[in-house]
Amino acid sequence: MKTSPRDLALTRLLQLASPALPVGAYSYSQGLEAAVDAGIVRDAASAGRWIADILAFSMARMEAPVFLRLSAAWRADDAAAALRWNTLFLASRESAELRAETAQMGYSLVRLLSELGADGGPAAWEEVSFPAAFAYAVAHWKIDAHEALIAYLRAWCENQVMAAVRAVPLGQTAGQKMLLALGERLPAVAAEAGALADDALGNYAPGLALLSARHETQYSRIFRS
Repeated sequence: MKTSPRDLALTRLLQLASPALPVGAYSYSQGLEAAVDAGIVRDAASAGRWIADILAFSMARMEAPVFLRLSAAWRADDAAAALRWNTLFLASRESAELRAETAQMGYSLVRLLSELGADGGPAAWEEVSFPAAFAYAVAHWKIDAHEALIAYLRAWCENQVMAAVRAVPLGQTAGQKMLLALGERLPAVAAEAGALADDALGNYAPGLALLSARHETQYSRIFRS
């Protein structure tokens, strides 16, 4: 039986969004570990609120809409526009460790894509953000951008939940309940991101920025951010 282009795109998307993707996502908590240390996150309920708030106030209003713009730029073969959005996203990272995280993951994904036959795109850039590299793969493999964004957000949620499971700590069932609840929000987040005008983009999450900065000098930690 011949594989349809849509089915093939789906398999590529599942590979990109898999926790097995060797880009080091598991080693980051994006400030959640510092929130645990500060007593802000202490159980499943508070962990769920923390992750949902970052999803609503940061991901939905900055990373997700930038991802869509990067996907459109790569699909149009407009490297200059892609570089511009990549630069803007890097500038939006409010702590050294958050910027280092996206740059490290972007670098790792670009190297992996080259090995998988999807070279080019941002490979020659001095610093590549993770959404820029992911969006390039999405365009290269002709994956629907809206579906890719939902998968991208789902992978982010999974990494956050697994960080909470390890850092709080929580049981695996509690983690799956959080993922189920967060997953229900993703279509609306993707729709919001797609509707935002350029001048409406923003990354208003001061608590995340402060805790991420504190995490950089936290005495004991298991995550890199």
